Amino acid sequence: MTMMAEPVKLIGCFGSPVVHRVEVARLKGVPYELITEDLNNKSGLLLRHNPVHQKVPVLLHGDRPAICESLVIVEYVDEAFQGPLLMPADPLARATARFWASFMDKECGESMWMALWTDGEAKAAAARETKTNLTLIEGQLPEGQRFFGGDAIGYLDIALGWIAHWMGVFEEISGARLLTEEEHPTLCRWAREYKANKTVKQCLPNRDRVIAALMPRKELYISIAKAMATQR
Repeated sequence: MTMMAEPVKLIGCFGSPVVHRVEVARLKGVPYELITEDLNNKSGLLLRHNPVHQKVPVLLHGDRPAICESLVIVEYVDEAFQGPLLMPADPLARATARFWASFMDKECGESMWMALWTDGEAKAAAARETKTNLTLIEGQLPEGQRFFGGDAIGYLDIALGWIAHWMGVFEEISGARLLTEEEHPTLCRWAREYKANKTVKQCLPNRDRVIAALMPRKELYISIAKAMATQR
């Protein structure tokens, strides 16, 4: 295990669901300094430490090389610091958690984005696919337990956590409805439990501020979704 005394810095930005993932890793009890980045005017610090993608989040731990990509950072924090385990101890359970985290970011994330920001038949088809994918994810919740990680928030809860807070934000901006009590009651219950967690609440940005920050990006989101639709 690494020494807690070494400084930990997180390069992030306001209202980002992927930065939120890393912030929630404070469940390990790791103190860190948050450096807020302006993505419209990227700093030399960000470009130096993430020259490949030039995106947040980036974790700086002592004088080690920078660590990029939200879920990679979460795994690093889990392995490098003492505290409650975020990843399952069982190898099969770890592999399963990684699979569903990847499924969320790739298959489900793509259909969800198109369901939010396209229109017509493309939107309807993507909405059907998204709801099917959400049903598959919902089925991974252990029966009778509060979280995907069991009785405590774990890696997969963190990977999926943006659904709990940001899904409603994107739905309000776009006018779409994808996650409802009627169709996914268990997932909605999990979302409430996740947001109610004391540590998670410290990392959730104000909803109204997030909407105000993301609303000007609506046209950009629409153009990205249309480009995705043409590639299908």
